[in-house]
Amino acid sequence: MNPARVIVLLFLTAQAAPAQDRPARKKVAAVVTAYYHNSHADVIVSRLLETDTLDGKGRRPDLELVSLYTDQISDKRTDIGQKLATDAGVRISKTIEDALTLGTGALAVEGVLLICEHGDYPRSPTTSIQYPKRKFFEEIARIFEKGGRSVPVFCDKHLADTWEDAKWLYDTARRLKAPLMAGSSLPVLWRDPPVDLKRGEELEEVVVISYHTLDAYGFHALETLQAVVERRKGGETGVKAVQCLVGDAAWKEGLYSQKLLDAAFTRQDGRPVLDEKARKSVREPILFRIEYADGLRASVLTLNHAVRQWAIAWRTKKGEEQAVLFRTQEARPFMHFAHLLEGIEKMVHTGRPTWPAERTLLTSGVLDRLLVSKVKGGDRLETPELTFSYAVEWDWKQPPPPPPDRPIRGK
Repeated sequence: MNPARVIVLLFLTAQAAPAQDRPARKKVAAVVTAYYHNSHADVIVSRLLETDTLDGKGRRPDLELVSLYTDQISDKRTDIGQKLATDAGVRISKTIEDALTLGTGALAVEGVLLICEHGDYPRSPTTSIQYPKRKFFEEIARIFEKGGRSVPVFCDKHLADTWEDAKWLYDTARRLKAPLMAGSSLPVLWRDPPVDLKRGEELEEVVVISYHTLDAYGFHALETLQAVVERRKGGETGVKAVQCLVGDAAWKEGLYSQKLLDAAFTRQDGRPVLDEKARKSVREPILFRIEYADGLRASVLTLNHAVRQWAIAWRTKKGEEQAVLFRTQEARPFMHFAHLLEGIEKMVHTGRPTWPAERTLLTSGVLDRLLVSKVKGGDRLETPELTFSYAVEWDWKQPPPPPPDRPIRGK
């Protein structure tokens, strides 16, 4: 046989083999608040329709979108979900029940994507957007209860904007034995340098820098923190108290390690220095102080105008220090969401959460209590309800480099 022909056959065989070994695609329903260009619904759900690179040329996830429920379609010119679903032959549901039953009256999907991010919803007294996560999950739970069977559910970002609703959602999933996973894409991001806290390491202090709004991006910062510190010696034991300080109080000397703050700040692209000019550019510095039950102290500083990326710095009890930048792809195809989706796929296929829902339960509660502290003028709040333990088996791995940015849809 011609050697060139042998090489071609071997190449084609190698290409075909992975497809033969891949599991059958699981049918999932998407329950979303709003679905427009670059919304969370778009950068997660659209990957099931347009491949993981959002251009039809990438890997097709092992999940099949069979139904879509959208809560708010206020402007048909900007909503893209309806057209994408129609073009792909996906059922457009007017109710959550229809999305999960496909009109049969019984649960007819193998997983649910609950994406309550974006849309026009009221704000709570703590300024958090009140997305209808509990309301939506109540409807999902009712269908599970009616049929006596549950399927995996992924809840994007917070479990809910209040501790009470987050705990209710978590407890309800456990009662119904529904595999539950939630959270931010931050834990699966690219890291610079590509390191993680050694499992079982003893930590002394941690400082995180963040930016933008507290309810949305502050949550990302807390999940960045939690994805690292949950690996420490003894595992996670919960948080015993929190405090939110605003303005000059956030700069007060002695509240956190200035050396760790400087190390995190300098990790940003361009290696900026937190000098007096940078400090003055921050109109309203905000400090989250977190006291863990095992004695660990953590600080999250939101420094808008001076900070545009997330970074973390920690010091171990051995005196070793490390600073790490968490890097997002800030344009399409936003490949960090593709790696988030990989974790979701794994859960739907195995029936086991890829990372613990307890991580997001804790961060949801911590954020809620921090925002309450802010409203109360910076009071230190004890949080006995957040002193619960959990262990994590998940290990972060550096994702492959993302494809080039493609700001224009379809390009």
